[in-house]
Amino acid sequence: MKNAVQLIAYVDRLGGGNLRDLKVLLEGPFKDLFGTVHLLPFFHPIDGADAGFDPIDHSQVDQRLGDWSDIKALSKSVDVMGDVIVNHMSSHSPQFLDFLEHGKSSRYANLFLTLDTVFPGGATERDLTAIYRPRPGLPYSVVSLASGEKCVLWTTFTAQQIDIDVAHPQGREYLDNILKTFANSGIRLVRLDAVGYAIKKAGTSCFMTPETFEFIDHFAGTARSYGIEVLVEIHSYYRLQVEIAARVDWVYDFALPPLVLHAFAFRTAQRLKEWFVVRPRNALTVLDTHDGIGIIDVGADTANRTHNVGLVPPAELAQLVEFIHQRSKGESRRATGSAASNLDLYQVNCTFYDALGRNDKEYLIARAIQFFMPGVPQVYYVGLLAGENDLSLLARTGVGRDINRHYYSPAEIIQATQRAVVADLFDLIRLRNTHSAFSGQCTLQTSDFASLILKWTNDDAFAQLQVSFQDSSLKIQFSEGAQTTTLSLRSTAKKAV
Repeated sequence: MKNAVQLIAYVDRLGGGNLRDLKVLLEGPFKDLFGTVHLLPFFHPIDGADAGFDPIDHSQVDQRLGDWSDIKALSKSVDVMGDVIVNHMSSHSPQFLDFLEHGKSSRYANLFLTLDTVFPGGATERDLTAIYRPRPGLPYSVVSLASGEKCVLWTTFTAQQIDIDVAHPQGREYLDNILKTFANSGIRLVRLDAVGYAIKKAGTSCFMTPETFEFIDHFAGTARSYGIEVLVEIHSYYRLQVEIAARVDWVYDFALPPLVLHAFAFRTAQRLKEWFVVRPRNALTVLDTHDGIGIIDVGADTANRTHNVGLVPPAELAQLVEFIHQRSKGESRRATGSAASNLDLYQVNCTFYDALGRNDKEYLIARAIQFFMPGVPQVYYVGLLAGENDLSLLARTGVGRDINRHYYSPAEIIQATQRAVVADLFDLIRLRNTHSAFSGQCTLQTSDFASLILKWTNDDAFAQLQVSFQDSSLKIQFSEGAQTTTLSLRSTAKKAV
C-alpha cells in the first residue's frame, strides 16, 4: 500500500457518476492528492437495499458505472481498493433465486446459512440472546420455498441480505472467485466487509470468535497468493482491533474519529495520547466513512459480555454523543438510532464537518491530527469537500447514513474546491504525501493536558504538529532543507514565519 492519502467514494455519487469521470476528477481537480482510491461497492446493483452492500452479482460491475476495463484503466494511475462482502449476498441473486426454486436440490443449497446449520439440535433462549447484533431483533428471516416448505436463514443485517456459509466449500469457492476477478482487473487491495459476523458458532456471541480469526487468516493468505493486500473492517472493542492488526495487513483506526471529537468536547488531549501509545501502526486513519461515527470503538466491550473498560468512560461517551447532536444543531439526532431506518446502534450519523459545527478551523485541526497519526490516511469524499448534512436525501430515503452520502454534481465539486477550508485541506494532503518525514518515525512529545504534539523525523527531515484544544490553535512546522517553515492555512488564521 502506498504511503499516501487515499480517497474513499461511491462512484455514482461523485461528479459524473461513472468510473471514467472519476478518473478525470483524479487527473484534474484532485490531481496528486491520492495514491489509492477505495471504490465503495460498484457491483450489480449499486442501488439495492444497502447502497451496493447487497450484491446480486459480486463479479459484475454495475453497467451504469462502466465495466472491468474501466477498473483496470483506473488502476494504472492509482492503486484501487474494492470491497469483498463476505457475510452475505442479495436475496435477488441468481444463486438465492435458484435455492428458492429448488430447495435442497439446488446446486447452491449449501451456499446459504440456515439456523439448523449452526444449531442442529435447536437453539435455546440462552443461545439466541447471546448472539451479538448491531441492530434490534434477531439475525434471522423465515423464507418460503417454491415447494411451500419454510426455512430459517441467517440475515445479520436485513432480510434482503442473505448470509453465506463461508465455512462450506461452496462459500469458500464463491469468495475465491471474487478474489480472482479482482486480481485480474488490477485491484491490489481489498476491504473485508462485515467479517466480524461471518462465522457463527453455537454457544458464542457469533461475533469475532476464535474461528473468525482463523477465517480471516485463511482469507488473507488466499488474497496474498493473488498479490492482494487485505484491510479488515471491524467496529468493535479497541483491544480486538489491536489483536486483529497483528494478523493482517491493515485495520481501520475507527477509534480516532470519536477521540478527536472528544478532545474538542472536553478540551483535553488525554484520551488521544493514551490511544497513541497502544494503537496499531498498520492502520488506515479515518475521520469519516460511508458509515456513521463509531461509538462502540471507544466504549466498553459488550459484544462478548466481558465489560472491559473502553477508551472513554460511559458518562463521557454519553456526553460526547450529545456534543455531536448539539454541534450539528440536532440534525445528527434525526439520522441516528430509532429515528431512521437501517440503523446501527453503535454509530452516530452525521458528516464530520457538521459534527464540529461547521467550524473550519477545528475541522482542519482534526484533519491535521488524522494525517499526523501513524498509518495511512483515508479521506471520505464528503469530508474531502467539507460536506454538510444532506437532510433532503435523508428525508427521501429515511436511511440514517444517507445524511452523509450526498450526490455531488460536477458543478458542486468545483464550487467546493474554491472554498478556503477545502483548499487548505488539499494543502494538508499534499504536505502529507510529499514530505519525506512521513516515511520516518512518529513520536508523541511531552505537553500539557490540553495539547497534542506529534513529531515525524526521517534523518534530517522533520514535520511537527502542535495542537491546543484549550483555544483550538494549530501550528504545523516542517523542514525545507536547512530552513524551518510554518504551514500557512487560510482557515486557521495562521501566518507563515
